Amino acid sequence: MDGSARSVDGHSENQLSVRLRGFGPIGLLAIVLIFLGNFVFIPLSALLVLWWRHLSQTSWRAIGFVRPRSWIRTIIAGILFGALLKFTMKAVVMPLLGADPINQAYRHLTGNKAAIPITLYALTIGAGFGEETLFRGYLFERLGKLFGSSVIAKLAIVLITSIVFGLAHYTRQGLTGVEQATIVGLVFGGIFAFTGRIFMLIIAHAAFDLTAYVMIYWGLETRIAHLIFK
Repeated sequence: MDGSARSVDGHSENQLSVRLRGFGPIGLLAIVLIFLGNFVFIPLSALLVLWWRHLSQTSWRAIGFVRPRSWIRTIIAGILFGALLKFTMKAVVMPLLGADPINQAYRHLTGNKAAIPITLYALTIGAGFGEETLFRGYLFERLGKLFGSSVIAKLAIVLITSIVFGLAHYTRQGLTGVEQATIVGLVFGGIFAFTGRIFMLIIAHAAFDLTAYVMIYWGLETRIAHLIFK
């Protein structure tokens, strides 16, 4: 009887994994619940992605969780790339788009020591791990199942995920936030489409946001935004 029960359970679990990987009612419900997760707390959406991966029997590689050849090189590359990208966005790209030098949504963080712990959590765990797992790892996997793996399909996936990523920043940061996030999404999405690896991007995303935080905390935004374009 025990053996029979295990067999039935195994069949049931297999059916669930197939449905979670598909786009029927169960698969679509999983997508909706995952995207709603962050409305409860951050990074619940990313944690639900990992749970979905387990239940659907999807490989870690399919969502980009591939062990780096060198953790040290990956960490260093992520930090340098993320910080340089933020500096470039602040000093070159956003001024060209006519953005306000001051990020009004986070102006309250300037010199705010009390907000340091929760901000560091939000930028590293919430944004770095949470957003990359959701928008690059999970969304690339889902859209890849729909569109395939051709060059055109990958370009479309990069574009779609970047737009969705950008729009996710509208409520908090307005149009400027959408513009910046969409551009960053194109950069990160392009890298992910080419490499299929997410750990460098998680570190780079955290470094990008932490660099932005340093600029805000020490009141350097206007100086850096006017560094090239006076």
